Amino acid sequence: MEEAIRKLDAFFNPRSVAVIGATKKIDKAGYVIFKNFSTNKMRGVFKGALYPVNPKEESILGFKCYPNITQIPDKVELIVVIVPAKAVPAIMEQAASKKVKAAIIISSGFKEVGNKELEEQVVEAAKKGGIRILGPNCLGTYYSKTGVDTLFLPETKVLSTGDDVVATPRPMPGNIAMITQSGAFGVAALDYLTGRQMGVSKFVSFGNKADVTESDILHYLLYDKETKVILVYLEDIKAGREFLRVAKKVTAKKPVVVIKSGRSIAGARAAASHTGAIAGSDKIYDAAFEQGGVIRARDMEEFFDMGKALAMQPPAFGRNIGVLTDAGGPGVMTVDECEALGLTVERFTEQTLQKFQELKDKDVILKIAATSNPVDLTGSVTDDMFEIAAELMFQDPNVHGIILLGLHHMPGLREKYIDGIVEIASKYSKPIVMCDIGETEMALYTRSRFDRLCVPSFASPEDAARAMKALVTYGLYLQKTGVAEQYMAECIRKAELKR
Repeated sequence: MEEAIRKLDAFFNPRSVAVIGATKKIDKAGYVIFKNFSTNKMRGVFKGALYPVNPKEESILGFKCYPNITQIPDKVELIVVIVPAKAVPAIMEQAASKKVKAAIIISSGFKEVGNKELEEQVVEAAKKGGIRILGPNCLGTYYSKTGVDTLFLPETKVLSTGDDVVATPRPMPGNIAMITQSGAFGVAALDYLTGRQMGVSKFVSFGNKADVTESDILHYLLYDKETKVILVYLEDIKAGREFLRVAKKVTAKKPVVVIKSGRSIAGARAAASHTGAIAGSDKIYDAAFEQGGVIRARDMEEFFDMGKALAMQPPAFGRNIGVLTDAGGPGVMTVDECEALGLTVERFTEQTLQKFQELKDKDVILKIAATSNPVDLTGSVTDDMFEIAAELMFQDPNVHGIILLGLHHMPGLREKYIDGIVEIASKYSKPIVMCDIGETEMALYTRSRFDRLCVPSFASPEDAARAMKALVTYGLYLQKTGVAEQYMAECIRKAELKR
């Protein structure tokens, strides 16, 4: 492991943690964060040593409290700082003398409010001691495997009715990493991902990025075996050339999806007051992302849909998409959206068309079914028809990916086709995404079952098409850079290891 990576590992796998600003006051961030660690330690998840630091307390939650970090008798690898901004430089000097490896500074009141000099003092003190800083003005990190949880937002809240409700959920383990410049967006992302039952490998909020930047975290996640896809929220990029260098290295192995805010003049002004972000030309960002193989999402919904598709399916190595539907209107909507996104929905090869005609002649599928692409099996569709048609479409050499519209409303369609489609898709190195429109029981069941079987499902034809576009964009980038075969070989190797 590179030395740079080893130092950043302290943010996720520390052998000891000191929470500076830990408190007994339950409405304070210092209490929530220390309670996160102490609870995870009691559960046996966090296995490191834990130290509260507060000169006004003798103990917190059963742990002996220390007046400052220098009084802790043992080594400390990671400190979490939740004290007023003006006190942070002195704390960093103490941490340097203690040979701390990493610091997460939750405290705000630095560059984002004009106190640039104070932030520079913190960075200077950290550099002297070789300490890496995450923040300030951030939420820090969350890693379920080791119990590191510096989110100062409580998991539950009590309503006026007395009911206890989930407010800031901690996500299940998964293969999507989320890194964010905005803590609030990051928490909202965790809420969304948890609600959609999408697991998270690691979460990082870096706030003002006085030291550790998006490039540092991307480089770290390149070597993280648990991360398959990286989602990034950015307001600015601190060092453009470094980001481009790292992005090219990462995207050859793992897809990166970015949502970049501050595109408008007013948005850039808001970003400056939020994290001290410096505005830059949005066209320059577009060009840099494209050059680095980074996929840019236009909005929040697309951001998560892209991440979901890339986490579950292989990339598409071409633009031509097969559309399989049991409903004509949604099928047409899907074709329209594909065309608008620069994808194509071309007729099948003559061989495939002939095979479909033979199925019609044998009454395996209806004679009235449209089978030239899109394939519309009509409202008389059955599970078997879907499976047979999907197999033929996967076999067509000119089809690079399939969008399945399995609207559950049709009387002859049960849920058998779900397992059948998944089994067929597993034989091919082409992606498939599906759509079922509706928000009642059968629609929710169908989509959730496809999701559990790693076929990403969506509630609208447009969302399904945008997800497929991400798979195409990444696949074409891998081809362009000459690493497509290597990428797929690695995917196959990992799949075989899971079996």
